[in-house]
Amino acid sequence: MSSNTALTEQVLLAFGWPKDTRVRVLSGGHINDTYLVNERFVLQRINHFVFPNPGDIMDNMLGVTRFLREKVLARGGDPDREILQIVPTAAGEPMYIDEAGNYWRCTLHIDGTASYETPDSTEMLYEAGRAFGDFQAQLSGYPAGTLHEIIPDFHNTPVRLQQLRDAAKADQKGRLSEVQAELDFALAREERAGLLMGLLKQGALPLRVTHNDTKMSNILFDSETKKAVCVIDLDTVMPGLTAFDFGDSIRAGASTAAEDETDLGKVKFDLELYKAYTRGFLSSAGSALTEKELLTLPDGAWAMTFEVGTRFLADYLNGDVYFRVKHPRQNLDRARNQFHLALQMERQREEMGRIVREAVGK
Repeated sequence: MSSNTALTEQVLLAFGWPKDTRVRVLSGGHINDTYLVNERFVLQRINHFVFPNPGDIMDNMLGVTRFLREKVLARGGDPDREILQIVPTAAGEPMYIDEAGNYWRCTLHIDGTASYETPDSTEMLYEAGRAFGDFQAQLSGYPAGTLHEIIPDFHNTPVRLQQLRDAAKADQKGRLSEVQAELDFALAREERAGLLMGLLKQGALPLRVTHNDTKMSNILFDSETKKAVCVIDLDTVMPGLTAFDFGDSIRAGASTAAEDETDLGKVKFDLELYKAYTRGFLSSAGSALTEKELLTLPDGAWAMTFEVGTRFLADYLNGDVYFRVKHPRQNLDRARNQFHLALQMERQREEMGRIVREAVGK
């Protein structure tokens, strides 16, 4: 058993496993502690400091996975492989709370799959788009308004911009003078930053079930064929806009450099990568989206990139209290990187829209 004292015999027994159960730590996650049990089960301790309401997370997961299982069965698929399967405790509960107040949940391990931090080809990026697009399409009939909001205003870009203003006003670490150019860049885009939330409030965009962490590593791929098999990490599933999920994938997947690359000459928005993901996403989700959703997908890519940039900048001003940093200026480097990427998207907005229209045959 792992030497991590958070995982006790009490937890193993709660799920019906003996104390000598074979357990090994799975690395890669940044928030929850994850273990592989008997090479068959994925056991996680939900970080209730990041997610203060684990019960809401599990309610959302149960509702969404049950709905998806019916969809997969209806089309003749394999729900045990294509959908996360929650394994209940020995008492039949969706999670277990130990004596120390830790929250534990278990899902079935999906054999013959692997996850990747970055795509190794445009074909893999297409597959990632197809997987997240299918997630959207299959859940298009789910009543999104019934889901718990796990993190309030998570992708509310105007709220994020106000948080940046607040951080600049407080200037807790005396860093404001060195970031004036970045702050001016962000504040000059206030109107554009409010576009998607404005359309939502007007009823021009529908509220959808969104994943809200659509990075490459949250997809399991078949180890042999490299075809996408299953979307995982459903902690942040909640109501949102399709453009959020699409945009967050593009932010990371269509950039030619890591988000903390300091040489901005290496940071480019790659239209070929964008095209590969867009084609994959819309091959699955295209028919489920409204005309307005399709038109605003490029705006989602810009908004998510810009929004993350404002969050990095605000955290730098606040003293790096949210994002982990390896050196004192990393959050500032990250902000400059994301704003540089957003600026390139602004300049290529028309071409981004053309690629979306082409992908749906319009």
